[in-house]
Amino acid sequence: MDNVCYNDLLEKVKTYIHNPKDLERIYEAYKFADLKHKNQMRKSGDPYITHPLHVAIILAELHVGPDTIIAGLLHDVVEDTDVVLNEIKDKFGPDVAGMVDGVTKLTKMKFASLEQKQAENHQKMLLAMGKDIRVIVVKLADRLHNIRTIDAQNPEKRERICKETLEIYAPLAHRLGMFKIKAELEDRSLRYTDPIMFKKIEEDISSTNSARLENIDHIIVEIKDYLKTEGVNDFEIKGRVKNIYSIYKKMINQHKEFEDIYDVLAIRIIVDTIDNCYRVLGLIHAKYTPVPKRFKDYIAVPKPNMYQSLHTTVISGAGLTFEVQIRTKEMDQIAELGIAAHWAYKENVTYSKEKEQFEIAQKLKWYADLLQFNEEDKDESDPKTFVDSIRKDILTTSVYVYTPTGDVIDLPKGATPIDLAYKIHTELGNTMIGALVNKKIVPLDYELQNGDIVSIRTNKNSQGPSASWLKIAKTTHARHKIKSFLNKQNKDILLESGKRQLEEEFQSQRIYNYELKDEFVLKNFGKNNIETVTDLYIEIGKGTISEKTVVMKYIGEVKRDRETIIQQSIAKFNRGQKHISETGVIVDGLTNPQIKLAVCCYPIPGDPIVGYITKGTGIVVHHQNCKNLANLQKERLINLTWADNINRKYPLALKILAKTNNQLLADVMNTLSTLNINVSSLNVKNNLNLETIIKIKILVTDIEELDKVLVNLYKIPAVNEIRRENLCA
Repeated sequence: MDNVCYNDLLEKVKTYIHNPKDLERIYEAYKFADLKHKNQMRKSGDPYITHPLHVAIILAELHVGPDTIIAGLLHDVVEDTDVVLNEIKDKFGPDVAGMVDGVTKLTKMKFASLEQKQAENHQKMLLAMGKDIRVIVVKLADRLHNIRTIDAQNPEKRERICKETLEIYAPLAHRLGMFKIKAELEDRSLRYTDPIMFKKIEEDISSTNSARLENIDHIIVEIKDYLKTEGVNDFEIKGRVKNIYSIYKKMINQHKEFEDIYDVLAIRIIVDTIDNCYRVLGLIHAKYTPVPKRFKDYIAVPKPNMYQSLHTTVISGAGLTFEVQIRTKEMDQIAELGIAAHWAYKENVTYSKEKEQFEIAQKLKWYADLLQFNEEDKDESDPKTFVDSIRKDILTTSVYVYTPTGDVIDLPKGATPIDLAYKIHTELGNTMIGALVNKKIVPLDYELQNGDIVSIRTNKNSQGPSASWLKIAKTTHARHKIKSFLNKQNKDILLESGKRQLEEEFQSQRIYNYELKDEFVLKNFGKNNIETVTDLYIEIGKGTISEKTVVMKYIGEVKRDRETIIQQSIAKFNRGQKHISETGVIVDGLTNPQIKLAVCCYPIPGDPIVGYITKGTGIVVHHQNCKNLANLQKERLINLTWADNINRKYPLALKILAKTNNQLLADVMNTLSTLNINVSSLNVKNNLNLETIIKIKILVTDIEELDKVLVNLYKIPAVNEIRRENLCA
């Protein structure tokens, strides 16, 4: 059983948070979570509260701020209890509520498949991360504890979670520079995704470790003495064992045996200044033989996750090959904690979330790329394409190239100049005509190498990308942009072709003054998902709709319209012989009918209407789609019509569903005021889905004025849906 308690968290928190108010808020969050998760158990048999406690402890070890720890304690209460987000917002503030919302699982959504559900979840997580990067830090802590307790899950679920961890969460930890968390996520996941290889590597490390460690210990003593004799005094030196998954990846990707991997054990030298990093490097190379092409300078060119260090592989006099990493104390802290080192909480320092986001985007180039992806691709891509773009194009980059201005751009292995152009800007890709690499012209399918200086050549008159580029581009992002361009280009060609074919068919039928409207298209071709004239032209261009069919339907419509005009003229004359009540409703055969408009559905001129003959109170006029008609006696219903040119206002009840927004009500009232619409009553409330519901009663003359009102209300960005009260869908 897991015996963790609040004091374990408090012990970690008190090492860097001392403000009594902050400590009290953290304790209040713990009590709230404990109360809400009461009687809930994990699959391991432990009380559920142990999970958020462990998540908060992991966060405290990273020295995050009080709000982030509170979000860790509360991250499951919305998903697993009766708590709503507004309650968290009221008790612990909008900052905490925003983080909790970002990490809450989307179990209430309906998905076509498990794969789609995962893609939706990952997309939401990445979008939330774009709003507040602390969301992913909480999510990583959540996933780390779940992986630590994964044994309680069934084998199938275990493997799925571990695979997802290796594909999404561990790369995210890596990109955030959080090496300790990344390494633990990888090793624990590999145990279940490839148990045979995991065990083999684990045994190889154990069987060779003693001899290797003995040699490394000897080398460490040798280097210590050597550096001191050379006047280097302020330094720390230690050995490390490469994590199992890193060894596994090298063995798989590079087709190596365990014995062929040089850096299973490495020596890390930590000094006080950057100058001393290079000085120590020179001393190491003077004492030991450097292995060619095994030197990397991540101080001059940091990795996208802020990692900085000098790496070199050398051979000792005894023939031992080992890696040496040289860095400063600050670099070492960032190498272990990554972005969390930037967040090390300092009391009495005011730091807005927005300022943190900006600084992180400056430090993490890939995070700025993520923000750009979120902005450009979130509405254009389906969730799976979006997540694949992030995973392949951002989370697995391994090639670093330079622009002519010295900017470093990171790309996945195998990327081409086309991928680089589209990563910088869509328009750069669409107008690209060639590329220079290291001042030499290269073909577009050239595979970019580390350190290449790449210049993209463009021409505003370029025809744009061709279909062959789809085979050259390696990133999902670039292929998506190329497809979008080609689809638009093809659409324009089909549009012109369809328009020309239809025009020729009308001329062959000797029809010259024709006018096609969207209403005609929707009525005759709506069942084929063709709703506008533009859609119709494109489908004719594709050949899915015959231009002859369109012309024949048009001729039929014109004939019917002529007959309708004649019938309307006769009806208008006949209506002149009928009595019109003050409501504007006509009842055949009655000279002085007693008529009331129903207050359930509020019918207005232009609505299809029926009358219901009541006992003693006359005729009540209902909209034909009124929900209450289902409960009335059918034999008491009669047909009614509206008179022409009615000069009066009618009450109407609307229900507006919108995103919660401080400006919403003002926007609604300003819109109605501009249209000279009178409001007779108003009611506003919020529901559990964080929507605002406005019930409003207005006065309009007829259905045309209502349509004008609806069109303008829908222009308000926050408005999602507008319904008339009590009408069937």
